[in-house]
Amino acid sequence: MSLPTPTLHTARLLLRPFTEADTDAIFALQSSPRVLRYWDAPPWKTRAQAERFISVCGQIEQEGTGARLAIERAADGMFIGWCCLIKWDLGYRSAKMGYCLDDAAWGQGFATEAAGALLQWAFDTLDLNRVQAETDTRNTASSRVLEKLRFVREGTLREDCIVNGEVSDSWVYGLLRREWKPLKDARADDPQQ
Repeated sequence: MSLPTPTLHTARLLLRPFTEADTDAIFALQSSPRVLRYWDAPPWKTRAQAERFISVCGQIEQEGTGARLAIERAADGMFIGWCCLIKWDLGYRSAKMGYCLDDAAWGQGFATEAAGALLQWAFDTLDLNRVQAETDTRNTASSRVLEKLRFVREGTLREDCIVNGEVSDSWVYGLLRREWKPLKDARADDPQQ
């Protein structure tokens, strides 16, 4: 069963399906050592990795297992990152959420705004009961995003990742449908959201 990738609008953002025209932008994002400092894989080295990423976006849509959305600033159409809902399980009514934003977009509330819109769509459209997210324990900014969205830290995956010889732990967060409260749409006024 296919799961059409939505197009979502917030006060400051447009979340939309990826296209081949996004190849250079996603490669620039995913090849940045600063952006991927706490990622579970090293920065990309080749443009072919970006092409594969976009191909997989279509694949998970066709398989009905998730959705990856490009994030653009509504004001100027600038690509600033992406967010996703993956591993959607109809039987368990669960999925995993993730996001990655360009460092120039950090600290402005874009991650919270984008993830909040994706969660609202997911709870409304997919009838989810649970969404899970994971973050490197050193990534305090990502932890704050999840906590603003009402995720609860449920545990630690010890020595979960080894990237370029560096071992790190991950925190597991969960959000239940009964705990979800949609964010107010006026995020542009509060950069801490």
